[in-house]
Amino acid sequence: MVTHRAPRRTQRAELPAFALYGEQRAAAPAMLHVESIASRSRLYDWEIDSHVHHGLHQLLWLRAGPVQARLDESRTEAEGPLAIAIPPAVAHAFRFTPQTDGMVLTLDARRLAEGEPGAFGLALQALFAQPRLVRVPAHEAERLQALMTALQAETLAGEDSPVPTWLARSVVWRLAQLAQRGSAGGLAGGVEHRARDALYTRWVVLMEAHYRDHWPVARYAERLGLSTERLNRLVRAETGFNAQALLHARLFREACRRLVHVAAPVSRIGFELGFEDPAYFCRFFKRHAGCGPRDYRQRAAAEV
Repeated sequence: MVTHRAPRRTQRAELPAFALYGEQRAAAPAMLHVESIASRSRLYDWEIDSHVHHGLHQLLWLRAGPVQARLDESRTEAEGPLAIAIPPAVAHAFRFTPQTDGMVLTLDARRLAEGEPGAFGLALQALFAQPRLVRVPAHEAERLQALMTALQAETLAGEDSPVPTWLARSVVWRLAQLAQRGSAGGLAGGVEHRARDALYTRWVVLMEAHYRDHWPVARYAERLGLSTERLNRLVRAETGFNAQALLHARLFREACRRLVHVAAPVSRIGFELGFEDPAYFCRFFKRHAGCGPRDYRQRAAAEV
């Protein structure tokens, strides 16, 4: 039996924060990235040192082979097939071997939640409520592997397509169902102080369900059992922006999508997004885009 040393804990003045491990680039809006475990970990002698991802959720899919993991102060050793769900801001480190076969999915939950505030939103909340190890039965492992392989191929294609989002939702859904059936175990310790990460995921899902209703931030806070100030602190810690800014960004993103893809008058699009006054919708859009919705639509059509 080969014994592997646990991921070492390096003392630093500040824990490194990455979008992708070892890269200093900022996370792209609505990020969704998948890569093989080997492609990155072999560059670091199969050891990924302690770091965090702010505002990003991560899934480690281990098809086969060993992993030694640290999530906050909890440690575990396991072999695939399994998955590890890592909520935002959870410090994590891994040690693999050349025999470890799997993939890493890094995503912005807002992208997956868009347009899916119902049952999928609950699955997203459940899976990422805490750092979670999900045991995957053999008959499910090949289905998950097929989904992850297809997801990687679609993201590498670089096309403006909804398929990667659909596939990522399928992965999250299947793992959440496995967890619900009792094939999963939360990692020991750290549950209480992971409440913040569960709250952030609940906020994302709630925002997706009601952003067109133009709820004030105080109403979201009330539904989450928080003060407005605490909700803003929570959202700012994860994204760098307050709750109102994210609500406006979501409305703006949906407006852009509809202006490009929906052949409807600007006033109707505004009404569908909860703006009772078309003039106010135009002012709102111009404040974010630098041009009015009609000009934006014309420019988009010209580019096509």
